[in-house]
Amino acid sequence: MLLAAPGQLVSISRISHDPNVSVMLEEARKYPINHGQAEEVFRLSPDLVLAGQFTSSYTVGLLRRLGVEVVQLPIVTSLDQIPDAIREVGRLLGRARQADTVATQFETDLAALRADPDRRPRAALHYANNYTSGDKSLANDILTAAGFANIALEAGLSGGGTLPMERLLMLMPDLVISGQNYPGASRSESVLTHPAMNALRDRHAGSALSDAEWVCGTPAVLRAIARLQEAGQ
Repeated sequence: MLLAAPGQLVSISRISHDPNVSVMLEEARKYPINHGQAEEVFRLSPDLVLAGQFTSSYTVGLLRRLGVEVVQLPIVTSLDQIPDAIREVGRLLGRARQADTVATQFETDLAALRADPDRRPRAALHYANNYTSGDKSLANDILTAAGFANIALEAGLSGGGTLPMERLLMLMPDLVISGQNYPGASRSESVLTHPAMNALRDRHAGSALSDAEWVCGTPAVLRAIARLQEAGQ
């Protein structure tokens, strides 16, 4: 949606209409959605399908057997990968010049935002089921760029994993960044408002929310970094 020419984009993932994960919700509502099924995508007669690494292998395989070009884009796990990802999508869409403009602006804005403080407040990413993100993750890069240290690294976590609440409480972070609750009130999300976590926030740590801007490698991560810096002030 950032790069395509008018009329070039014929359908987008249904996830783009989910306010919990979509960073361009209003723009997305202008486009018809698909559910990632090979049959519905094939009926659109696309010249190119952009998919992810976790897109159904059945869907990808069937579309390719039907003669449709499918490109699976890699997952972005660091801020430095975002400009290359933007330029690659631009190349695939025949919009290289427009993509280079977006990527260059992102690089400039990121450099202006990156913090290098004398002291880094310690932050905890705390999601449903006590999941957290360690190093080699986009969330960790967002934290670092905003001037925070990720306590998951103190706990020895690489990538993503579970950080037991007891361990998190003992680490006593300066800021707790929680995931948003999704509709449906699953039991896995009850840890986000556990009395022990509420007490930690009330007595010691500040609080912030992660949202759609943290999820994918797009220029929207810049807004996440800026808000995080505000929360740490």
